Amino acid sequence: MQLSRTEQNYLKAIYMISASSTEAVEASTNAIAARMDTRPASVSDMLRRLSDKGLLNHNRYKGVTLTESGMQQALFIVRRHRLWEHFLVHSLGFRWDEIHEIAEELEHVSHPELIARLDAFLGNPTEDPHGELIPGAHLQMPHRHTKPMNSLISGEHARVVCVDEGSDVLLKYLDEIELRPGSHFHVVSVEQFDNSMRIRKKDGSEWRITREVSNSVQVERLDRMP
Repeated sequence: MQLSRTEQNYLKAIYMISASSTEAVEASTNAIAARMDTRPASVSDMLRRLSDKGLLNHNRYKGVTLTESGMQQALFIVRRHRLWEHFLVHSLGFRWDEIHEIAEELEHVSHPELIARLDAFLGNPTEDPHGELIPGAHLQMPHRHTKPMNSLISGEHARVVCVDEGSDVLLKYLDEIELRPGSHFHVVSVEQFDNSMRIRKKDGSEWRITREVSNSVQVERLDRMP
């Protein structure tokens, strides 16, 4: 099925909204409009078009979910985006805060054989540079259990799994303090006033992490520091 760039962007946006929740949820018109930076009226027109193509289940009062066909289209877009990000960082030497907009363009290059060869060239990676999972060749998204960093309490140990790629400023900051996927840390304290936390990394350095930052980092809890 041939889809326009705008249609692809909508499918990806709907997928990302649903994937951000631990439960299956409908993507509301307002949530899609906010993610696409457009008016709800424009969203409604596109949702009708995608529904007519059999890509969405549209509940007028609750929102939309992807059909099986829509999910496959969305996962192929996500797969392309994350493979290109991996290529840009590990093959071309871009920093992880430089690649999102470039990958947004490249994700619309949808030739299946090109993407298959790109995957093989990269060694079939399972994660992009931000730690996000890459859907497999059969468009299956692996499952894993993570928690937002801001759910941790004083005394806990954790490992960074992935970070939100939406903010270049955030990525630059995390790069400066070397808090990347795979980094281990211990929560020294959590401030009741603003929910900021002080962490101690494996190298002994300590950092104050604001709630805004910790809300953008996904972690797994550990029993102890390795």
